[in-house]
Parts: sequence; C-alpha cells; structure tokens
Amino acid sequence: MNKSIIKICIIAITLFSINSCADLDLPSDGRLTLKDIFNSYHRTRNYYGNCRSYFPQVGFMYQGNRTPLASFSDEAHDASNGVSGAVFDWYNNRTSASNNPVAGSYSWAHYFQGIRKCNSFLANINDPEMATAIIDEDEKNGWIGEVHVLRAFYYLQLIKRYGGVPLISTPYEVTHDFSNDRRATFEECVDFIIADCDVALAIPESGKSDIGFRWNISDNERGTITRAFAYAVKSQAALYAASPLWNTSESKYTWEKATEITKEALDQCLAHGFELFNVKPNGDVAQNAYAYYFIFRSDPSRSVDKETIFESTSARTNVWKWAGTPITGGAEKAGAGPSQELVDAYGMQATGEMPVLGYNDANRLDPIINTASGYDPNNPYEGRDPRFYASVYYNNSPRSLSSGNIEKDIFPLKFLSSVVNNISVSENNDEVTLTSTGSDPWIHTSTLGKPLGDAEKKVISFQYKSNIRVTNAEFFFCVAGGPQGGRSSGENIVIEQASEWTRFEYDLSTAISNWGFGVDASGGAQPENHFLRFDITGGAGYEITIKDFQIETFTPPPAPIPVETFVGGNCGISDDITQIRFTRTGYYLRKFNDYRSNVNVDNDGLMKIFRLGELYLNFAEAAYNSAGPDVAVAGKAAGAGALSARDAVNIVRARVEMPPLPAGLSNEEFQVRYRNERQVELAFEEHRFFDVRRWKILNETDKFVTGMRITKDGDNYIYNRVKLQERGTNTDKYLMFPLSLSEVSKMEALTGDDWQNPGW
Repeated sequence: MNKSIIKICIIAITLFSINSCADLDLPSDGRLTLKDIFNSYHRTRNYYGNCRSYFPQVGFMYQGNRTPLASFSDEAHDASNGVSGAVFDWYNNRTSASNNPVAGSYSWAHYFQGIRKCNSFLANINDPEMATAIIDEDEKNGWIGEVHVLRAFYYLQLIKRYGGVPLISTPYEVTHDFSNDRRATFEECVDFIIADCDVALAIPESGKSDIGFRWNISDNERGTITRAFAYAVKSQAALYAASPLWNTSESKYTWEKATEITKEALDQCLAHGFELFNVKPNGDVAQNAYAYYFIFRSDPSRSVDKETIFESTSARTNVWKWAGTPITGGAEKAGAGPSQELVDAYGMQATGEMPVLGYNDANRLDPIINTASGYDPNNPYEGRDPRFYASVYYNNSPRSLSSGNIEKDIFPLKFLSSVVNNISVSENNDEVTLTSTGSDPWIHTSTLGKPLGDAEKKVISFQYKSNIRVTNAEFFFCVAGGPQGGRSSGENIVIEQASEWTRFEYDLSTAISNWGFGVDASGGAQPENHFLRFDITGGAGYEITIKDFQIETFTPPPAPIPVETFVGGNCGISDDITQIRFTRTGYYLRKFNDYRSNVNVDNDGLMKIFRLGELYLNFAEAAYNSAGPDVAVAGKAAGAGALSARDAVNIVRARVEMPPLPAGLSNEEFQVRYRNERQVELAFEEHRFFDVRRWKILNETDKFVTGMRITKDGDNYIYNRVKLQERGTNTDKYLMFPLSLSEVSKMEALTGDDWQNPGW
C-alpha cells in the first residue's frame, strides 16, 4: 500500500468513527475484545440483541415538531407550519444537504451503524476461532437468520430514501482502501437484500417453540424477526425495484419478477396462518374491525391479531397528544391534519365508486364529481368508505364513541302490612306473600325517602312468583291521606303466572309524563314522602310472592361532544399559522387514536411495519402490471391458489364491507382504482410518501394540499375548498433524500467521486 493510501486510511478511521457507514467495530471500553464477546453465550446474545437495537420506532418521530411522515406528503398538512422546525423547513423548501427535515433519527448514519453491527456479528459468529461459546446450534442459527434479515431491512430503509448505497457485507479492516468504495445501483442493492433474506429462509426451522428462525413466536418475544418478516422485506424490495423510479429496460426486476416474489411472500404467510384482522369491536370501542386493528396492540403469537407481521415495538403514536383535537384533554397540538385530497380518495360504500374523479382547475378547488357514486357535495361525509370514519375526524363526527355510564338510582320499597285493603300479608326474610281476600285488594309501601328527581326513565321492578295470571294490576303514587295522581285504570298491567322467580318491570316514564304522579299532578320530581299503592285489582284467591320491590331510575349521560371543524366551532379550522392547536385542513387524524387516551392513559396504537394487507396490495400492483387486473396468477408454494390483482384488492375491500371492484377494467382504469385503494388502506402508515416517489407522480401530488373550510349558516353548513401554501417539495430532486453534506464531502475526498443525489 503506498503512502497516499495509508494517509487516506488514517483520515478515514478518524472521520468515520463518529457517524459513517464505515465505522470500525473496535472495543468500546478499551478492554473487552470481540473475542471476549464471542466466547461467552450471554455476551454473544447481547451482541445479537444490539443488532436489533437499530430498528426504527416508527410514528411521530420527525425533528422538532413530533409529526408523522404523512405531514411531509399529500396525506396531511401539519398545524406546526408556522413554527420553527421540520414542518416549517419542509413547507418553505428549506431542505438541503445540511438540513433534511425528514431524515429524523433514522438517517444514513443510523442504518449504516446497524449494518456495521450486523456485519461484525455475522463475521464473528461464523468464525470458529472467534465464536468459542457453547451455544445451541438451533439458537445460534436463529440469531444468524434474524441478523441477515435485519441487515436486509436496514438496507431497504436506506435505498427507499437515498437510492443505491454502498454494499458492505464485512467489517472494515484498518487496511481497507476506501478509495475503491462506490455506490451500488438500486438493483444491486435489491439483489443483496433478497439474497440476505434467502440465506435466512434457507435455514431449516428447528422444530422448537422458543429458539431458531421461526414462523411462530410467543407474545413475550416481541421484536423477534420471523420468517414472515423476511418474506415481507423481499416483497417490498421487489415491488420498489420494478417501479418506474428504479426500473430500467435492462432491469431483472420486471413486474413479472415482482409478481413471482410477492405472490410467494403472500402465499407463504397465508399458508402459515396469517389473515386479515376482522375482530368486530363493541360500538363503544371502535367503529369497525379496521379501526380496532390500529388501536389493538398486536400479539406476536397471533392468537387474536393474525395480520400483523411486525409492529413498532415500543413507540405508541400518541395521536391524542401530537395530533389531538382541541377538546382532547392534554393535547399539545393539532398536528397532521388529513388533506382534502385524502378525504376525496375514500369511496362511497353503497356503490363502491370514487366520489371525486379529478379536478377542473390547477388549484384542485373545483372537483369533478362522480354523479354515479351517490356523493352529495352538500353532505360530503355521508355514506363513505368505513375506513374514512376510522381514520379522520370530520365536522360533527363524534369525538367519543362511548355512551358513557348510565346513572342509575334505586329506591327500595317495603310493603306496609298495616295499610292494606282485602289483602293478607306474610313475610319470610326478604320475601313477602300477598294474598287477596276480597274485591279491590291493595297495599301501601314505605315512602321513597328521597325525590325521584328528573331521571329520564323510571321503572317499577321486582322478582315474583304468582299462582294466577293478574290481568288488571295498577300502581298509584300516594301521599298521606290516600292516592293522588295515578295510572289510568283503562290500561291494565299484566303480571303473568309464574312458578319460578321471574323479573317484573313496568316503565312509569310515560305514565308520569301523561298523568303526573305528583301532589299537583305536574309530572315533576316526586317528593321524598310519596309512596306507592299496589293494586292487585281482582277478587279473592290471588297469591303473589314478591322480593326486591323497588323503583329504578336511569339517567343517560349527555351526548358526546362532536368535533366541530366549522369556523368558530370547538375544533374550528384556523389559518393563523401561530396557532398550533387548530387544524389547517378542516380535519383531524383519527387513525391509531383510541378516543379514551389522555394525559393519564395512552391507549393509542402502534405503527405496523409490515402487515398482511400490504402484501395483498403489493401483489395486486405487480400482478396487474404484469398480467392485467383479471388474470389469475398461480403460486409456486404447495397448496397456493391462483389469485388475480382484482381478487387481491377485493379481499382487502371486503374486510371493510366495501363493494368489489368490477371485472373488465383496463390497466389504466385499474391503476387509478388500485392507487386509490392503497392510499386509503395504508393511510398514515409511511407508504404514501414513498409510493408517489417510486411511481414518479410527486410533481402531481405534492406541490400543495387543500382543505375544507366550513361556515355555519343557521342549521346549514357551507363547504368551501381552500388551497394551502405551496411547498415547493415536488420537484425531481425530492424523489430521493440528499446525502448529508459531511458524508458527501468525506466520500468525495476519499474516492474522488461526487456521491450526492441529483439536484442536491
């Protein structure tokens, strides 16, 4: 090695030791060597765990403003647009190689540090002179499989953002010649990613429930990389490679190849028990299965959630806090307000049609209404795709799904044997037997003890046994001196014959409203000195045994407060850029948000990194591009059935009870419907940002977004679309992230080549 190369190496070691893809894996404390690590089971396992520590915690993770990636796409406009930070910089086109607002915590340096750790683990665990610890072979192979897939995943995150990157598969030696390093092509990187996954998948399953590279893991193994994860990485990598941004005429990753890879991934997951989440929640928990899925913490054992392949392991989305409505206690900002473009994408449930087919103007303020869809511009939120209600707070949507706890009060009453007419009374503990001895039998009760109040519902109830069917019983409210007010004797109360304990209920509410069971017959609150008179109203020979004789009152809670996004409403739209508590678009984010979350309890969901729904859509995209929408594609896996692109989309739609897409659509027509489906199904899950780039439609989608400004005129609402600020982030240079200036400068000094992405 000549002196210039030695000098380069010395410089590189100094520079790269901080935050480069080429960090050397030297002992961190000056004492513990790699050999020390790999001669111990526990230290080896910890090192394997360290490889997993670079996994991203996806959610509201972006610099300064705690906003999701959706705020940097056409999915949303963030209310922090007037506050210094990532959103302000992005919306004002202040992105540069020195300041990338969307790099977040998981940038070039972060993922290459993870790759470096994986390389070191794989090199040493397979070196018999280094790895001398006694480790079960299946357990060790499981670690190896996971680390191969982790490395593939880290590379996938890099190429989605930066395009082709250097491929590094071994730890750098001190003598490494950095001057020969180069950026690999996107296709070469995908080759590497898929090869890493295939190496892992070639490892046989151990057959043991707790070790090895497996399909099935237990709930206490959250964060473990599975075989399903490897297939999901392959599917996404192949899909991206076949997409317009990266595909070339010479590329091996054709749509046919992507179809083959994604079909295998889907088939393998289906064969191993994955299925779309379809648990029907109670109405006070979530609106539908789709809504419930995104607040339900996945169970890695898949005993309930059989859809999730991998979920962000610890970072809840905190929608209630970082994208909360102003009426949410403890919310700090309105955050990512869904765009009108996203709202327009949600179809009509009755017809399955898209409500908006496009726009007549460049500012997207004059929509082309699909008259066949059933969409009413004057009632725009009626009858939409159920995913809309699960994902967006719109004007007058209920903030809470809970009907609250009905307030119940009980007024226990006792029969007074001293105040009777033609009735004999016998008592046995808490049971009272009433026997009629002549005409017009009746008995008084004890007083109420307190006013009944203004409860909405008042019910007389008791448990009874009766030797005969009573057909004309009556109840009267009374005060001292006799009954005053009462129930109409023209409407008789029936008490059925019963030999076993039977519950009797009689709703007094209507009678009180009609007859006013009060001293003044006003129907108001009954005073505490009132009591009941119970008339069996028949001749002799009736015998009724009664217990728990009482009046129950029920007061429902007040109706949930609606989210009022109209101008002046409790969550009204605001164009004051200094006010971060109110939406800019007329909408608030609901997906991932458990409405019960607040400063005391955070029940919001976690982001799904991979899920079966994505695999269905990945396959549909590859299949319609390679074979057409309606051509069924056979799988290679044993037992795998044939599936068309349209079939796959319709399976996803069926989960939310949306009508199927019709047969016979052209490729162009199906592409519109498919992209629309992907937009709403995967909304806010960090797909749209990359989808519009790989489809090369960024210039059409991301120049600006629009919102809905609603004004109230009496009982009517007036809907006006509004254009929000132009961002300037839709030019071709934004198809890829810029490499950081410091990294580019180092690599240009070492290699003589400019590694920067176009336009930066």
